[in-house]
Amino acid sequence: MTKLNWGMIGGGEGSQIGPAHRLGAQADGNFVLAAGALDVDAAKGKAYAQSLGVAEDRAYGNWQEMLEGERGRADKIDLVTVATPNSTHFEITKAFLEAGFNVLCEKPMTMTVEEGEEIVRVAEASGKICAVNYCYSAYPMVREMRHMVATGQLGKVRLVVANFSHGHHGDATDADNPRVRWRYDPEMAGVSGQFADCGIHALHMASFIAGDEVRELSADFASTISSRVLEDDAMVNFRMEGGTVGRLWTSSVAIGRQHGFDIQVFGETGGMRWASEQPNQVYYTPVGGRTQIMEKGEAGLSDEAARLSRVAIAHPEGFPLAVANIYVDLAAAIRGGSAGNLPLAADGVRSMAAVYAAVDSAKSKGAWVDARPPMFR
Repeated sequence: MTKLNWGMIGGGEGSQIGPAHRLGAQADGNFVLAAGALDVDAAKGKAYAQSLGVAEDRAYGNWQEMLEGERGRADKIDLVTVATPNSTHFEITKAFLEAGFNVLCEKPMTMTVEEGEEIVRVAEASGKICAVNYCYSAYPMVREMRHMVATGQLGKVRLVVANFSHGHHGDATDADNPRVRWRYDPEMAGVSGQFADCGIHALHMASFIAGDEVRELSADFASTISSRVLEDDAMVNFRMEGGTVGRLWTSSVAIGRQHGFDIQVFGETGGMRWASEQPNQVYYTPVGGRTQIMEKGEAGLSDEAARLSRVAIAHPEGFPLAVANIYVDLAAAIRGGSAGNLPLAADGVRSMAAVYAAVDSAKSKGAWVDARPPMFR
């Protein structure tokens, strides 16, 4: 099978997310890195792209050069990944969609709800894929949970409890570290800190597994380190269109927690839980029965879980291969298959609407606020 040409914007040398994308995109032989504008420093970005094997004429100084350089090529890129700072996502994603390119955008997809709705409209008009990197939804056992809910194995979902809490920003003496400070600065991060950074991963996961969308929410925000303008801890209650109740905690000051992303789903006939630090396992309890540990790679899992497992049972598959599974689904969709499990632009704008709703709710002492984008009300 011919490899698809892939390009990347941002994610250059020293980037936190760049290596995960490069490993993920090329893990299964679906994509080859053919073009890149990898750094805000043009010379540095060009040199790094060439060190990764990109041809000199496709190692670009900025995204505008890359757009112009690729759009006229017979072998133009089939997909571009946008891994730049948040405030640039809208402009770059919109430009590449309008030029006829498929796009994978890092989250948050945009800085405002209005921008998000525009991306949805542009993607629909272009006929191209616009996916958002909610990569935790691509772990094999998360896909198994989604399958179990969709096939009625838990009955109607009553309650979802999710959290994404860590303590890596809990040291007040490190609050001025540039890698930390920007996340709580409205000029760089937007209207929300921790909820927009990590909480929306948990919120998307709740919707993804439950097969339902958030209708309204009530939020409490706290800036536990006084120098921070934006919140570093949030508690969000939400209710879904189908009646499911949700509880979500997200924090960056929970010292002792490393990557505390986990989710529990409780239905009429059973419950299950998954944690990102033990991603190969789902704990499943049927009503009146014993708790079972379901393992990635074991016999009897759904095709959705089995097709995304690369190594034998008991061998770990971690974060870069969860990112790789997003690229597996993207490759299939670009080649004409289904995009049904991909987080798309609609998910991106729903997340942004939830962020703004949570901000409004927190300012109103936890008042319940409609969390849907206007286009989906």
